[in-house]
Amino acid sequence: FTKIWFPVKPKTKSVLVYQMKRAGHNIGWIIATWFGAGLLPKAPGTWGSLAALPFAYVISAYTGAHILITGIVFLFCIGTWVSNKVEESAQKKDPGFIVVDEVVGQWIALLPLPFLYDYFTPYLSFFPVTGVSFLTFRLFDIWKPWPIKHVEKKLPGGLGIMVDDVIAGIYALITTTVLVTVIILALYILYPAFLSHYIPEK
Repeated sequence: FTKIWFPVKPKTKSVLVYQMKRAGHNIGWIIATWFGAGLLPKAPGTWGSLAALPFAYVISAYTGAHILITGIVFLFCIGTWVSNKVEESAQKKDPGFIVVDEVVGQWIALLPLPFLYDYFTPYLSFFPVTGVSFLTFRLFDIWKPWPIKHVEKKLPGGLGIMVDDVIAGIYALITTTVLVTVIILALYILYPAFLSHYIPEK
């Protein structure tokens, strides 16, 4: 493992070149494992999804939907590249400790969050959306309905690692949007006085 994380020093006279390559390699591993979440024991995909939540909350609460969408696109591009490199370094197809794909998928599932902040307080928005999106994304990521499994097998390297979780995230996004809408409407109909406390004044 240490030989994968810290590659053997190449035969080069330039220490600077070696240090730059080593730094780039290690940064790639940090992103691919999402700051080590993928290295935690048991169910690395679940740890990766959990580690994605605080970042999505901060982005949604303090910036907006456009920043979250930009972050998803940017992390997808970076994640594809680092996943490909780490997969080659580990010499194993789609190793479980690569969880940057789970982060992207989970962020996609959480896309309703910043939109709800415009109408409800963070308390009412965050917990239902986070809970439903986390459970539905894990369901689709593990279940892998069509075409997730097909894409995972057909697309090579980092692209295959990332795209299947993007599709799982889209499925979870649709499911989350429907379920959270039903929950909010049910609360509004059954407990309008309770719900009014969580709608911020304009």
